[in-house]
Amino acid sequence: MALWALLHLLTTALLLSWPLIPTTANLEGDALFALRRAVKDSNNVLQSWDPTLVDPCTWFHVTCDGDNRVVRLDLGNANLVGTLVPELGKLERLQYLELYMNNLTGSIPKELGGLKSLVSLDLYHNNFTGSIPSSLSNLSNLNFLRLNGNRLTGTIPRKLTKLGSLKIFDVSDNDLCGAFPTSGPFSKFSEESFKNNPRLEGPELMGFVRYDTTGNCK
Repeated sequence: MALWALLHLLTTALLLSWPLIPTTANLEGDALFALRRAVKDSNNVLQSWDPTLVDPCTWFHVTCDGDNRVVRLDLGNANLVGTLVPELGKLERLQYLELYMNNLTGSIPKELGGLKSLVSLDLYHNNFTGSIPSSLSNLSNLNFLRLNGNRLTGTIPRKLTKLGSLKIFDVSDNDLCGAFPTSGPFSKFSEESFKNNPRLEGPELMGFVRYDTTGNCK
């Protein structure tokens, strides 16, 4: 009787767990296809992105782990025109988001701050506008944050000083303003990381330069 009960429990567990992988994969496929719909792809680099497939792991420029979860999106210099979508924040295991050197416009979605596994966020040389989302301070594993060559405005969020793993930070060639942080990982970044932002006042000096935490400097 005990053996039968054990077998019943195992069978139930298998039946309950079986649909989890494809369901998750479909959610991630839906998130990526939302990006596909939001951009013009004149070079047809996204031609293989078929939403009817079980998961997106066979799509070009998408890399998955052993659990068929998306870990890389490599779409740098792909001549994409359009906007980013908040659905990208659903890619829970994404480690590399490479969308540099395209013609992406609009704001950087705050939902990217939910990508807790992210190691590299490369959005440089696009045409993003608006402010740098303070939610990016939640990316505790982030090593590389390159937002240079856009049209970003506002201050550099002071919360980014919490990113203890950050090794490379570049916001040069934007329209940022106020002072830039000097604590945490920012203590080791040179002024090259901030150059060609005419309205930046220079490094934060406690007691001397006011740090505008509102992000509303003009």
